[in-house]
Amino acid sequence: MRNDTERKDLKFYLDLRYPVTIHPDPEGGYVAEIEELPGCMTQAETIDEAFEAIEDARQVWIKGTYEMGQDIPLPRDMEEYSGKILVRIPKSLHRTLAHAAKREGVSLNQYIASLLAAGVQRGVTLSQIQSVSQPQIGVR
Repeated sequence: MRNDTERKDLKFYLDLRYPVTIHPDPEGGYVAEIEELPGCMTQAETIDEAFEAIEDARQVWIKGTYEMGQDIPLPRDMEEYSGKILVRIPKSLHRTLAHAAKREGVSLNQYIASLLAAGVQRGVTLSQIQSVSQPQIGVR
């Protein structure tokens, strides 16, 4: 989650680096976009031109948003997270997880964290397999 305690100067935001996604346009050329900056996208004939154009679009987007006094989202890798979440689950699931953690000899918190990490890793692996089987041009 973003910490909005103080607004930084324009140079700070212009120096941020955001992931860029580039994909072929069905009508020809390429579309480039920065997902964290809503509406920040462009089109170009070549991939190199798309990278140049999205950099221009990024700067215009940030300058315009800054001048309007609106919040500028930080890149995903700069967001701050506390490491704590609250999840409401059924009592029966809580009991099952607590028993499983006890069998493993770890805390309930550690057991749930390991399950979540394994699930995320499985999702990443499936995503990688899908991207290899259906290649797309893109940087994320």
